Amino acid sequence: MQKTRKSIAKRFKKTGTGKLLRRTPGHRHLLRNKSVKQRRRAGSSKLVAPGQRANLIRGLPFA
Repeated sequence: MQKTRKSIAKRFKKTGTGKLLRRTPGHRHLLRNKSVKQRRRAGSSKLVAPGQRANLIRGLPFA
């Protein structure tokens, strides 16, 4: 029986075209020390690199 890896499901979202989105790190705390550019870019989601995508999608059989 296939099971979803919950740790992957919580951190990644599958797009309509099959790519994966991830949150940008560094946007939780200590924001006062970071530049406006860092904070702005950390607010958006990024695509997962193609080399890591295959392993992660394997853990999301129903997504």
